[in-house]
Amino acid sequence: MRIQLPKDVDYIIKELQKNGYEAYAVGGCVRDVILGREPEDWDITTSASPIQVKGIFKRTIDTGIIHGTVTVMLDKNGYEVTTYRIDGEYEDNRHPREVTYTPYLSEDLMRRDFTINAMAYNEDSGLVDIFEGLKDLEEQRIRCVGSAEMRFEEDALRILRAVRFSAQLGFEIDKGTLSAAEIKAENLKNISAERIRTELNKLLLSPNPDRLLTAWELGITAIILPEFNILMTRPHDLREQKEPYGAFSLRSIRLLREQVLSSVRGKEKESGILSWALLLQGLKPEEGREVLRRLKFDNETIDYVYRLLTWCDYEFLLTPWEMRKAVNAIGKDLMDMLFFVKEACILTERGSISGGKGEDLNTARELYHEILSKKECVELKDLMINGKDLIELGFKPGKIMGQVLGELLVSVLKEPELNTKEKLSLMAEEIFLKRS
Repeated sequence: MRIQLPKDVDYIIKELQKNGYEAYAVGGCVRDVILGREPEDWDITTSASPIQVKGIFKRTIDTGIIHGTVTVMLDKNGYEVTTYRIDGEYEDNRHPREVTYTPYLSEDLMRRDFTINAMAYNEDSGLVDIFEGLKDLEEQRIRCVGSAEMRFEEDALRILRAVRFSAQLGFEIDKGTLSAAEIKAENLKNISAERIRTELNKLLLSPNPDRLLTAWELGITAIILPEFNILMTRPHDLREQKEPYGAFSLRSIRLLREQVLSSVRGKEKESGILSWALLLQGLKPEEGREVLRRLKFDNETIDYVYRLLTWCDYEFLLTPWEMRKAVNAIGKDLMDMLFFVKEACILTERGSISGGKGEDLNTARELYHEILSKKECVELKDLMINGKDLIELGFKPGKIMGQVLGELLVSVLKEPELNTKEKLSLMAEEIFLKRS
């Protein structure tokens, strides 16, 4: 098998070879090229020590030198080059107590998580595949290198990574690997919230988010996402059947990805927010917010998901005035995301967006976009009068001024044509006289 290496990767490998060292592209990049996917990054493994690597290349960064990794900079691009190593005893299901360099590629590949990630390649040797990773790719299987229990004991996150790779690639998990994952699931309690969050995000954004059910069956979610286990006990009523809220939510996320999000492809942040809102929709907004806080999400994501959970059951009243009120209460920044969430739920319930709730949702969308196209006022900042103008009319800064602006906004929401500075000034003067 021949793999076309990127120019920079080939250059680094050959420079190391010229200086008497072995070097290979290794891991996920090799796997992805074989699968016809574009690798996110290219990792290189070598028999050269970090000091020797630094001596060969002009620009390097000590990104992980304690573990044998040096980043080689070529122009503005960085490539991680890691020395063959053997991990010592793991003390906390996360970190080896020590790292020992080895001259043998086979020993370096032996410490890796799954067979499909334990392949290496260079032009001279071709594909190095001592653990039958290529066979597992062909048979669409996730299997640990060597003893699955030992791999999971070394780094418990690998348990969740097995499910995540299964979701991303659409592969089945080997029976022995599944059994070890169930046995060692408790060790996930030692893994940081940030690492758990990263894997869950990748799983939910994958083509098969419903593989989270595998994590539930193995007892993984009981450790890392116990709220999902609660959702698997709460029925979601459908017309012809009942299923747990958790299963319904995962079907909604899949439909969101397949049928709803064509207009926001590539927007991973927004897609993640929508997916978490759907996943947690069976919880109270405050409960959902606490889940995201525990998983160390950024404040923006937490805020958006909390608001989506707050409004996901809101029934739009289908008149221009009621829609303006709704937009004012919900917020323009949330409206499109809320429509996406509602559409995914309707598709999951009914299989179609036409008729009934789907037709109402389409009408609400049309009314909303009409509001936007007419640039109608739905927020205080859209008013053609502000606090400075009220001061010029004789109002004093303070609570009363805010109340007056609120009254003016309500009037404009009812009658958008009132939103001119002249009309609002007259209305404000009348209010001022009444309060004097």
